[in-house]
Amino acid sequence: MTDLNATAQVERKPSGNRGFKIAGMDCAEEVSVLKQALGPLVGGEEHLAFDVINGRMSLIGDAVVVPDDAVIRAVASTGMQATPWRPDATDDRIDTVRRQQSIFAAASGAFVAVGFGLHVILAGGLGDIPKLLAGHGSGPTPWPEIMAYLAAILLGGRFVVVKAWYSLRNLRPDMNLLMTVAVVGAAAIGEWFEAATVSFLFALSLAIEGWSIGRARKAIAALLDLAPKTARRLADDGTETSVPVDAMTPGDRFLVMAGERIPLDGRVVAGSGAVNQAPITGESVPVEKEPGAEVFAGTINGDGTLTIETTRLVQDTALARIIKMVDSAHANRAPAEQWVERFARVYTPAVMVIALLVFLVPPLLFGGVWSDWLYRALVLLVIACPCALVISTPVSIVAALAAAARAGVLVKGGAFIELPARIRAIAMDKTGTITRAQPEVVKIVPLNSHSKAELIARAAALEARSTHPLAQAIVRHAKDNAIEFVPATDVQTLKGKGLTGFYNGEPFWLGSNRYLIERGQASDETTKLAETLEAEGNTVIVIGNARHVCGLIAVADAIRPDAPAAIRGLHEAGVVNIVMLTGDNRATAEAIARKAGIDEVDAELLPEDKVARIEDLVRRYGNVAMVGDGVNDAPALARANLGIAMGAIGSDAAIETADVALMSDDISKLPWLIRHSRRTLAIIRQNIAFSLGVKALFFVLTFAGLANLWGAIAADTGASLLVVANALRLLRSKEP
Repeated sequence: MTDLNATAQVERKPSGNRGFKIAGMDCAEEVSVLKQALGPLVGGEEHLAFDVINGRMSLIGDAVVVPDDAVIRAVASTGMQATPWRPDATDDRIDTVRRQQSIFAAASGAFVAVGFGLHVILAGGLGDIPKLLAGHGSGPTPWPEIMAYLAAILLGGRFVVVKAWYSLRNLRPDMNLLMTVAVVGAAAIGEWFEAATVSFLFALSLAIEGWSIGRARKAIAALLDLAPKTARRLADDGTETSVPVDAMTPGDRFLVMAGERIPLDGRVVAGSGAVNQAPITGESVPVEKEPGAEVFAGTINGDGTLTIETTRLVQDTALARIIKMVDSAHANRAPAEQWVERFARVYTPAVMVIALLVFLVPPLLFGGVWSDWLYRALVLLVIACPCALVISTPVSIVAALAAAARAGVLVKGGAFIELPARIRAIAMDKTGTITRAQPEVVKIVPLNSHSKAELIARAAALEARSTHPLAQAIVRHAKDNAIEFVPATDVQTLKGKGLTGFYNGEPFWLGSNRYLIERGQASDETTKLAETLEAEGNTVIVIGNARHVCGLIAVADAIRPDAPAAIRGLHEAGVVNIVMLTGDNRATAEAIARKAGIDEVDAELLPEDKVARIEDLVRRYGNVAMVGDGVNDAPALARANLGIAMGAIGSDAAIETADVALMSDDISKLPWLIRHSRRTLAIIRQNIAFSLGVKALFFVLTFAGLANLWGAIAADTGASLLVVANALRLLRSKEP
């Protein structure tokens, strides 16, 4: 390793992010080995990130510049193989290694069966089987039987002995060395059946590990392989051409037929139909799309033909954003994963020392039989193998991440799948989170003999060319109710007050209740009406002319229908306090909070005020989440322990800052996320407790002389299979 470290000392400058595919990296213990081998080379372990599921190692941050061949040699020194990672690379090498593991494990098992059959034949019947299964002291083994067992040992140890050799050479004991010592020791004392069985069952355990990792990897890959690679681009003359999606630019139009997946994010310009958005947002019911509606790459057009105008490049779509977030999620490892890795790093060498003491102390100090205590030491090595322990946590985390993504909840790594379970308080932005972020006309109060239609027509005429959300709400209401109007002329904006203009040749004004008072046209009736409407959470718009007030229009950002149920669900899930943070006026905020069932309200806040409020909540409650969608929410999202962005409508700044993105605008997923996080933690704890419990039991049996080699490895392999099956239950988590 001297030449590699010398290389690292020559060039110490940032290298940017580089990745390598690692064949043979299937669990946290192998990650630990790679960290020890490459940490000094790249300037420290903190510059390495590992994605066990995809077999990928990344050099991150200001890692030392090291040539690819130096990294590849360092990885080879651990018995694993590295190749530079490319975005378009396939997993053929990793899949090949995993297939070979299964084949060699099956062949090893076949030769164990052959040896067992030969034993029955050569022993003259089944009567000698109990002695064989009893383990140590079953008598000499005939050479044909030895040859079968030797073949089983060699086949089963194909992927173990290489790593064990590098582990021994580098003085970094791992589970491969544990198993190799146990198998060689058993063969040396003539226990060929047990040596072969241990070799086979350990190979089977590795195959199970590879299979479970592969299944979890495919579960995530299935989420990402959604969008078509080509689009039907429409030319100006209406002709249709199939082009690669990366050739499409914003403004291009393309056609999507019924039943096809949408290749790019865009806006419907012609046609209508129900689109299944579940792959991106997790919504269980197809969403009706009409001209003007937004659609996402990877969603499915259920019926009808849609003409869509591209709004984003292929690398900027919501799906591409998901892929990027999942791709980088491996750097954010869960606390449980980190604990298991630290535990395994100390546990494995400690077990080897204990096994050595078990072998030496009883014969030397108490006159024990050397062969008996050597056998017990070998049993201890076998049962101490941390396979089930090290595999259980990463599979649980990845299965939980995959289930969440399938439900439209994108969690940016294992570190944030555990955190929701510990959240005690949640702060929420109002607009776009608790409300729809689309104001609507909720009440019309005509005065002085005017009708509702007349009032709306005049207001819409004055607001016809405005882009303000409140103005658009009035214009939209007029159109939806077939109220005809002609845009007003000579419209003048009175900054902070309202508008004036001519409608049908007559001057009118429009503004707030404050502007009405300023004009001197307010009466007790209009003042009382305006105050009542504002107390209900509405923004009041007054329309009038020089003669009188024509009436009042109440506009409100409607509360989401699912918000009250979501808030109740959060309380039921154990969240102590739910706070609404908003820049809106207090009367409106308090009215919305009452309808939603929110505990506290802080209104009229600037972005920096929201950060200060989050800091106060963290001091009071410890673990606090922030839910928001706008650019002004990004600082608060970053300050909270857990930032949750509304992904479908949220700004890029909010989504990039957040730790979790809800890929639809459905906040009912928040209680589900907390329950899912708690279920994930429960399964991780179950797996760790079960793995350690099995080992503790066999430790006791070993010292009592009641355990044998094949029983120990069978128990460990069975434990591996059970914890994997338990972890993969998370893939079937019920969606919200």
